[in-house]
Amino acid sequence: AIILNLRDHFCPAVEVSFPNCISALSLSPNFPGGTLSMQILDKIKMQRKESDERPPELPISWVEISNSISRQYQFQPDGKLSVKMVDDSRPAAQRLMESFLNKFFPSGYPYSVNEGYMRYTQFRALQHFTSAALSVLSTQSLLFAAGLRPTPAQATAVSWILRDGMQHVGKLICSNLGARMDSEPKRWRILADVLYDFGTGLEVMSPLCPHLFLEVAGLGNFAKGMAVVAARATRLPIYSSFAKEGNLSDLFAKGEAISTLFNVLGLGTGIHLASTICSSMQGKLVVAPLLSVIHVYSVCEEMRAAPVNTLNPQRTAMIVADFVKTGKISSPADLRYREDLLFPGRLIEDAGKVKVGRSLHEVVRPSKLQQFKEAFPEEKFLLNHGSRWTDMILEHNATGEDALRGWLVAAYASDMEQLVHEPSANILQEAYDKMNSTFSPFLAELQAKGWHTDRFLDGTGNRFAF
Repeated sequence: AIILNLRDHFCPAVEVSFPNCISALSLSPNFPGGTLSMQILDKIKMQRKESDERPPELPISWVEISNSISRQYQFQPDGKLSVKMVDDSRPAAQRLMESFLNKFFPSGYPYSVNEGYMRYTQFRALQHFTSAALSVLSTQSLLFAAGLRPTPAQATAVSWILRDGMQHVGKLICSNLGARMDSEPKRWRILADVLYDFGTGLEVMSPLCPHLFLEVAGLGNFAKGMAVVAARATRLPIYSSFAKEGNLSDLFAKGEAISTLFNVLGLGTGIHLASTICSSMQGKLVVAPLLSVIHVYSVCEEMRAAPVNTLNPQRTAMIVADFVKTGKISSPADLRYREDLLFPGRLIEDAGKVKVGRSLHEVVRPSKLQQFKEAFPEEKFLLNHGSRWTDMILEHNATGEDALRGWLVAAYASDMEQLVHEPSANILQEAYDKMNSTFSPFLAELQAKGWHTDRFLDGTGNRFAF
C-alpha cells in the first residue's frame, strides 16, 4: 500500500506503465534516498507478474432449480443481480396457481407470515362472499318495500340516501369505542359482523311492514354503520398479528385483494339467488338466515386463527397462569384458540383472579391509600388483594411490563394463600420478592415469543396519577 501510494504521488501520469514508473521512482531526486531497495523492487515486479498471469475475473453466475423451474442468477459488473428464466416445465395449472398466490398473498408466503394466516384467509373469503350475497337480497327487499322496481340505478340511489343518513349516525357513535376495540379486536370484529347481519336482516324483512319502511331501513343502516366502523378499526390489529417481516402494507393490500375478489363473486351469486330461489319473500326468509349463519361462523373462525400479540387483560392473565402453573411461556399462536371471544372479562384463578380497570376510589379507601402507596413504592401499580379477587390499578404511564409485574405478584400471592394462611400484607411482600427474582427471564422469554410488552391495552380501564 505504501509503494502504490508513492507511485501515485511521483508518477501521476496515466500513460506511464508500471515498470517504467518503478524505474522513474527509483531514480527520482524527490524520493528520499534517491533509490529504492532492490528487495522491494523485486517484490513489486513479482506481484506484477502474478497479476499478469491471473485470468480475468468472470461474472459470477449460477443456476437454481426449484419446483421444475430453472433460473439463472448472475452478478453484473455493477454489483446488481439479474435473474433469467432458463426452463419452466410446470403444468399450466401450477403456473396459474403461482400467479394467484403472487397476486393475493404476501410476498414470501408462507414464510413471511405467522401461523394461522391461511385459515384466516379462507374464512375471510367465505365471510365476504356471504356478506355480498346478503347485501343484494337486502337491497332488493328494500326496493320492493318502497314500491320500486329493483333496477341498478334505483338500488344505488336508495343505498346512498340511507347511508348518508342513519349510517353516519351509527359510525359517529361507534367511533367513541376505539380504546375498547384496541383491547379486544377479535370480540369487536365479531360484534361488527353480528351488527351488520342484524341490519341486513331488518332490510330483508322490510317488505313485511312497508308502512314502516323508513324506520326499518334507517335502523338497519344505523346498525350497519356501527358495523363498518368496528370492522375497519379492528382490521389493523388483526393484520399486525400476522406481519412477520415488517410487511404490514403487503398483508393489507393482499387481504383487500381477496376481499374484493370474493365480494364480486358474492354479488354475482346474490343476483342469481335474487332472480331464482329468493324471488319470493319465502325464499329470502330461508336463504338469508343460512347465509347469515355462515357469515358469522366464518368471522369467528377468522378471529380464532389470528395470533394477536398485544397484551390485554385476558391474554395477560392466560400468560401469567401458564407461567405460574407450568413455568412455560405461551406464544400468541398457543393462546389464540383458548381466548374467550364473547366474554373476555372472566377471572382466571391460576392468574390470581385479577380485575383491571376499576376506579381508585372504588378499590381503596382514603384512609388506606398511603398504606397501598408504601407497599410497592417503586412500582406503577396498586394491588388490593381481596377474598374474591385482586384489584389492580395502573398509573397513567404504566406499560405492559408494569402490568405483568403486578399480575405476577397477584398470582404468586394467590398461590401462596392456598398453601399457608398468613396476613395479606406478608403474602403480598413475599410474592413481590418472588416476582423480582423471576421477572427478568420471564420478560426475556416473553419478548422472544413475539409478545409486545411496550403497552398494556386495558380498554376503558381507569388509571391514576398522584
